[in-house]
Amino acid sequence: MTVDINQPEKNRAKQIEAVFLISAASPGQYPAENGYEIAFAGRSNAGKSSVLNRLTGNRQLARTSKTPGRTQLINFFDVTGGGRLVDLPGYGYAKASQKQKLNWRKNNEHYLSQRDSLAGLILVMDIRHPFQPYDLEMIDWALDSRLPLHMLLNKCDKLKQGVRTNTLREATQKISETNLLTVQLFSAKSGIGLDQARDQINKWRT
Repeated sequence: MTVDINQPEKNRAKQIEAVFLISAASPGQYPAENGYEIAFAGRSNAGKSSVLNRLTGNRQLARTSKTPGRTQLINFFDVTGGGRLVDLPGYGYAKASQKQKLNWRKNNEHYLSQRDSLAGLILVMDIRHPFQPYDLEMIDWALDSRLPLHMLLNKCDKLKQGVRTNTLREATQKISETNLLTVQLFSAKSGIGLDQARDQINKWRT
């Protein structure tokens, strides 16, 4: 279980620097495994790309758009000092055919189940709509696979402090029976929770 403060962080945690490596439309295009990988998952409107950009301090790293669902490939980023961050396609509100969505889902599932270098999973959720069916599927998969999963309740800047604190408390209670799951408040816009999230990623890197 993790807790979080309700004010923007001062960026004291070790900086995570990353550069784009490759986009993969199928498993055959994945780069060779080399050290740890930390994957980012979330619904199409959860702000996953903005989270990646905030964590790395690079607004141009991951493609962002006002139209949810623009991340349609699995994007790999090399991290300075070793390892990779992996941006998985969002699922939910993307304006795409059912066939496209099914292909993205299969690609996600193949990566998550077959990638030996996967060290942890960051699940980005909109704090105003947490634990949607897809989120629960990812949590169940992580538990079944014994893979650490850290949840970011993103966009917490849009809620008053009391509401977001209560939401965090409720989320913490949901996952209290396992130490594989952790949760925190986060805001890609304001930086709330930035140090805590970076600390979690750096922990998995060691």
